[in-house]
Amino acid sequence: MSNDATEANNATEANNATEANNATEANNATETTRTEKQSGTPEVRDTVYIGKKPLMAYVTSALIQLANVPSVTIKARGMSIGRAVDVSQIISRKTENAGYGIGTIKLDSEALESQDGRTRNVSTIEIQINRN
Repeated sequence: MSNDATEANNATEANNATEANNATEANNATETTRTEKQSGTPEVRDTVYIGKKPLMAYVTSALIQLANVPSVTIKARGMSIGRAVDVSQIISRKTENAGYGIGTIKLDSEALESQDGRTRNVSTIEIQINRN
């Protein structure tokens, strides 16, 4: 194979790997609202856990779930609490005409063991988004 053909082949493989990686990230960003248990009955998933992905990935996931269930809970802890608040505000303000609103908000803290063996308190938040 010539150098041009080899470079084109490598570029194609890199593009295919990038597309596969992007598809995997998109699948991970959007949780499915129903999964099959081993018994074969559908299980309703109504929780969005906030992490380090882009903000709109969580907004999209929550809106998709709200299309199928009447309420969704957004959960976060530690440094992700601000992002959870942003997600809930985007859903309630930008989709106000669609009838989504913020329900109950629960604040708590969890005791976690750090890497050095000490116990640390980590703040948590749960924000419920309801379909009106």
